[in-house]
Amino acid sequence: MRVRETNRNLMLLGSFTLLSVAAAGIVALLDPAPAPANAAPRPAANQAPVPSQALTQTRVRIVGTPFVPNTNPRQR
Repeated sequence: MRVRETNRNLMLLGSFTLLSVAAAGIVALLDPAPAPANAAPRPAANQAPVPSQALTQTRVRIVGTPFVPNTNPRQR
């Protein structure tokens, strides 16, 4: 069975896609699911931060002029 010359590119693309999907499926089956990093419960996102965490943050010193985006390209 010969593949016509006009269909060779489509045949190559289809076979490559099938082989890639098969390889990804085999890797997904062999790779174990990652364990959760920490089993401790996390605080809700809408809660205020704990005061002890807010005090441990260090201040950042900004050197130089602040960035102002150029909204008018003719003006430099």
